[in-house]
Amino acid sequence: MQLRHSERKKAKIKMALQGSAGSGKTYSSLLLGQGLTNGDFSKVAIIDTENGSADLYAHLGDYNVLTLAPPFTPENYIKAIDVCEKAGMEVIIIDSISHNWEYLLDYHSSLAGNSFTNWAKIKPLEKLFIDKILQCDTHVIATMRTKQDYVLNQKDGKFIPEKVGLKAVQRDGIDFEFTLVFDVDIKHFAVSSKDRTGLFMGKPEFVINSHTGKKILDWCNSGTNLKDAREKIKATKTVDELKVLYNQYSNWRELLEYDFKLQKDTINSKEVLLNPKNFATNGNIHH
Repeated sequence: MQLRHSERKKAKIKMALQGSAGSGKTYSSLLLGQGLTNGDFSKVAIIDTENGSADLYAHLGDYNVLTLAPPFTPENYIKAIDVCEKAGMEVIIIDSISHNWEYLLDYHSSLAGNSFTNWAKIKPLEKLFIDKILQCDTHVIATMRTKQDYVLNQKDGKFIPEKVGLKAVQRDGIDFEFTLVFDVDIKHFAVSSKDRTGLFMGKPEFVINSHTGKKILDWCNSGTNLKDAREKIKATKTVDELKVLYNQYSNWRELLEYDFKLQKDTINSKEVLLNPKNFATNGNIHH
């Protein structure tokens, strides 16, 4: 049993795109895959549950398609992911995972007995599927369909349904499982509703392209580890060298702020000692 410093090694992104029909989830996912593979579509596979929609964008490049037919069981999704992994794919697009949730809902409703206690039979099945995505040694992009969500509000003694926005056809809290979640609207603009990378959260809406995928790939590959980063900081000889690293580790600044400050102070102290002009006649340092 041993304590260690937290660190982020090179990662494989697990991300989701959610949007209504026609928002461009499939197309956007393929562009992300293009960026994540540095343009090598032969390393991109799309598991298609959407009646051949994956083939609509064949003009983009020679990506791979695996057509998944009903029933959309967790086991069948897992088998499809296994096929893609064994084929050496670097990016797996699952378009979409909403069919799996709909299958589980139908399965739950078909079970006899207490509806509440029957969820105990459903959750392990869904967990198997989600765990497969999270443990997969590839980049995974999952799409989720959204539908208009409503709540009942009381008005003049009557309960009236009111729109409260779009809700993914998926269990509540599924977005927590992913590192990055993009919400894509009908005009194809995306915003980040969940972002552990720090790249997109709070930024204006934008249209996803292959450069978005490349940006995510650079983030994934930047995870050498904190120990290496700290050693590189300590090895710098000038403030200019330190600035280069400061820009390179932009996503780690909070974790490395003290290291940068300490090394800057060290460099400045050495410069003072090496330059006699920095000393006044009384020994005080001129700034």
